[in-house]
Amino acid sequence: MQDNTFWWRGGVIYQIYPRSFMDANGDGIGDLAGITEKLDYVASLNVDGIWLSPFFTSPMLDFGYDVSDYRDVDPMFGTLADFKALLARAHALRLKVIIDQVISHTAEAHPWFQESRQDRTNARADWYVWADPKPDGTPPNNWLSIFGGPAWTFDPRRRQYYLHNFLSSQPDLNFHHPEVRAAQLDNMRFWLELGVDGFRLDTVNFYFHDAELRDNPPVPEGEAKTLGAPEANPYTWQRHVFDLSRPENLDFLRELRALMDEYPGTTTVGEIGDDNPLERMAEYTAGGDKLHMAYTFDLLNKPHSAAYLREVIERFQRLAGDAWPCWAISNHDVERSASRWGAGQDPVAYPAVMLAMLFSLRGSVCLYQGEELGLPEAEVPFERIQDPYGKVLWPEFKGRDGCRTPMPWTDAESGGFTTPGVEPWLPVEARHLPLSVARQEDDSASVLNATRRLLAFRARHPALFDGELRLVDVGDGLLGFVREGAGERILCLFNLTAEPRETRLPLAVDHALEGHGFTASLDGDTLRLPAYQAAWFAVS
Repeated sequence: MQDNTFWWRGGVIYQIYPRSFMDANGDGIGDLAGITEKLDYVASLNVDGIWLSPFFTSPMLDFGYDVSDYRDVDPMFGTLADFKALLARAHALRLKVIIDQVISHTAEAHPWFQESRQDRTNARADWYVWADPKPDGTPPNNWLSIFGGPAWTFDPRRRQYYLHNFLSSQPDLNFHHPEVRAAQLDNMRFWLELGVDGFRLDTVNFYFHDAELRDNPPVPEGEAKTLGAPEANPYTWQRHVFDLSRPENLDFLRELRALMDEYPGTTTVGEIGDDNPLERMAEYTAGGDKLHMAYTFDLLNKPHSAAYLREVIERFQRLAGDAWPCWAISNHDVERSASRWGAGQDPVAYPAVMLAMLFSLRGSVCLYQGEELGLPEAEVPFERIQDPYGKVLWPEFKGRDGCRTPMPWTDAESGGFTTPGVEPWLPVEARHLPLSVARQEDDSASVLNATRRLLAFRARHPALFDGELRLVDVGDGLLGFVREGAGERILCLFNLTAEPRETRLPLAVDHALEGHGFTASLDGDTLRLPAYQAAWFAVS
């Protein structure tokens, strides 16, 4: 692990979804005290920090991504004192703490919106995106909500429509207004003053909209739909030219970076859903004056072959310059990788080799809770679905609840997540119980202990977290690249398939690196990689 101003550059950040991590007060919902209770476990993984999904005051219509008070903790999760205790304990364990910031929109219940919607002349009348109807009363343009239907809702008080890229209860703020930008930066300063180490920025390319409200064009026939939304959603049928990723956003990101630079050692990681995601990542993180890092959905979608992974890496390499990625293969918005990529594969070996690949890429890493256990996607029956996204698009898209079910700490009925006999907010998946932390702790071959070994191995080799990356050709079904930096060169090779593979080493090596737990055999310059195995070699 690193511990300096640039700890984030190549750092591994463990994502915690507070509702589902640990319930300390026995109400069936995870809380801040529960997270604090389990921080020793998180530190044992050899990660550099944690990212907390929203815990702010909220009506919870989108589970905290609809904020009604940016400076307080929702009672569901505890108090501001609980957060300060969590922060202190994390720092004592040398864990950095990143918190979500959902600043593109607020909850409908936020006092700003309650004032803004009253009339067209109040002090916050222009703090949100309001527009007159067309002459026939229909919405101002063709923009769509990611959660289904038009991105506009009519408000009779103002006789205007307001914009919402998500739920109608999540009105979009007007970032063209300087007071809005200043207010959100001030909210972020509040948390920096408390001592947080950075922010994960929700929908970071959604802050600005086209001031002329021009219609989005359709996606041309045969062209890829690359946004992080399910194909069943008509949102993917548009090319999102005017409702997001506007050029004005770059100046705001520079304002944000200036704020962060006042607090050395802090960082930002932006979430990017875009028609050209890697291009946007490069644009938003290049130059050292905007975001520190960003992630896209390129490794959070269905394709996962060695050829696809190579193509993603190649594409980013062409665009990157000095840009910095943060890679993830699972999070709270997508089907877990053990099911999305690993269906039909070995349930232990496959998750482990995918993590080996992830931890060897050039960039930082977000590791989602339960991924270190190899958890598959949970099956949540329709009557237990909580996610509004899933309710709208069921059954073609079942929502995001399957990756948000409670963390299995033990193999007891409740998974040790909550008090026995208490029904958790989402059901504990029965298939997760044999994969619990308690069951995996003493099994040296478990995904949990493979994760610990791999992250300890990464920490011993600076080239793996901050070195350059050069792809090498190692044949079909294999992925290979060289990492070089801090005086070392490492050849990294991965067999992501269920079949043993052979390849001729693409360059001369000094010796195999040890301590990662994977097996391979070298005969001259021919490498034999069993199914789901990886190898790392020192190169002179």
